[in-house]
Amino acid sequence: MRKLTTLAKPIDMSGGFQDFFDTIGLTGGGLVTKGVAAVVAVIAVRMLLQLSSDPKGALKKGSLAVGTLFVAVVLALYGDTLFSTVTEAKG
Repeated sequence: MRKLTTLAKPIDMSGGFQDFFDTIGLTGGGLVTKGVAAVVAVIAVRMLLQLSSDPKGALKKGSLAVGTLFVAVVLALYGDTLFSTVTEAKG
Protein backbone atom coordinates (compact mmCIF):
# COMPACT_ATOMS: atom_id res chain seq x y z
CA MET A 1 0.00 0.00 0.00
CA ARG A 2 1.20 3.53 -0.79
CA LYS A 3 2.17 5.93 1.93
CA LEU A 4 0.29 9.23 1.56
CA THR A 5 2.28 12.45 1.74
CA THR A 6 0.77 15.49 3.41
CA LEU A 7 1.27 18.55 1.22
CA ALA A 8 -0.16 21.13 3.60
CA LYS A 9 -1.00 21.19 7.26
CA PRO A 10 -4.68 21.59 8.15
CA ILE A 11 -5.73 25.14 9.03
CA ASP A 12 -8.73 26.06 11.13
CA MET A 13 -10.80 28.51 9.04
CA SER A 14 -13.69 28.81 11.48
CA GLY A 15 -12.98 32.53 11.89
CA GLY A 16 -14.08 33.25 8.32
CA PHE A 17 -12.43 35.92 6.22
CA GLN A 18 -10.02 37.01 8.95
CA ASP A 19 -8.43 33.54 8.97
CA PHE A 20 -8.27 33.52 5.18
CA PHE A 21 -6.55 36.91 5.00
CA ASP A 22 -4.09 35.82 7.69
CA THR A 23 -3.09 32.76 5.65
CA ILE A 24 -2.36 34.80 2.52
CA GLY A 25 -0.61 37.54 4.49
CA LEU A 26 -2.98 40.37 3.61
CA THR A 27 -5.56 42.35 5.44
CA GLY A 28 -8.88 43.25 3.88
CA GLY A 29 -7.58 46.74 3.17
CA GLY A 30 -4.41 45.35 1.63
CA LEU A 31 -6.41 43.10 -0.65
CA VAL A 32 -8.54 46.04 -1.79
CA THR A 33 -5.41 48.10 -2.43
CA LYS A 34 -3.92 45.35 -4.60
CA GLY A 35 -7.22 45.06 -6.46
CA VAL A 36 -7.34 48.80 -7.14
CA ALA A 37 -3.74 48.70 -8.36
CA ALA A 38 -4.57 45.81 -10.70
CA VAL A 39 -7.55 47.66 -12.17
CA VAL A 40 -5.47 50.82 -12.70
CA ALA A 41 -2.75 48.74 -14.38
CA VAL A 42 -5.29 47.17 -16.76
CA ILE A 43 -6.59 50.63 -17.63
CA ALA A 44 -3.04 51.85 -18.30
CA VAL A 45 -2.25 48.90 -20.59
CA ARG A 46 -5.50 49.48 -22.47
CA MET A 47 -4.55 53.14 -22.89
CA LEU A 48 -1.18 52.08 -24.31
CA LEU A 49 -2.82 49.72 -26.79
CA GLN A 50 -5.19 52.39 -28.08
CA LEU A 51 -2.61 54.93 -29.22
CA SER A 52 -3.47 56.89 -32.35
CA SER A 53 -1.37 57.27 -35.48
CA ASP A 54 -0.98 61.03 -34.94
CA PRO A 55 2.52 61.48 -33.40
CA LYS A 56 1.59 64.42 -31.19
CA GLY A 57 -1.59 62.79 -29.88
CA ALA A 58 0.18 59.45 -29.44
CA LEU A 59 2.94 61.10 -27.40
CA LYS A 60 0.39 62.78 -25.13
CA LYS A 61 -1.74 59.67 -24.66
CA GLY A 62 1.34 57.47 -24.24
CA SER A 63 2.77 59.69 -21.53
CA LEU A 64 -0.59 59.65 -19.72
CA ALA A 65 -0.65 55.84 -19.95
CA VAL A 66 2.91 55.52 -18.62
CA GLY A 67 2.03 57.87 -15.75
CA THR A 68 -1.05 55.81 -14.97
CA LEU A 69 1.03 52.63 -15.00
CA PHE A 70 3.49 54.29 -12.60
CA VAL A 71 0.62 55.13 -10.23
CA ALA A 72 -0.51 51.49 -10.39
CA VAL A 73 2.98 50.25 -9.51
CA VAL A 74 3.27 52.68 -6.59
CA LEU A 75 -0.15 51.59 -5.32
CA ALA A 76 0.82 47.93 -5.58
CA LEU A 77 4.10 48.42 -3.73
CA TYR A 78 3.26 51.07 -1.14
CA GLY A 79 -0.55 51.18 -1.03
CA ASP A 80 -0.78 49.56 2.41
CA THR A 81 1.54 52.17 3.86
CA LEU A 82 -0.20 55.05 2.09
CA PHE A 83 -3.70 54.05 3.15
CA SER A 84 -2.80 52.94 6.68
CA THR A 85 -2.61 56.57 7.76
CA VAL A 86 -6.20 57.07 6.56
CA THR A 87 -7.81 53.87 7.80
CA GLU A 88 -6.40 53.74 11.36
CA ALA A 89 -8.76 56.16 13.10
CA LYS A 90 -7.99 57.15 16.65
CA GLY A 91 -10.98 56.67 18.97
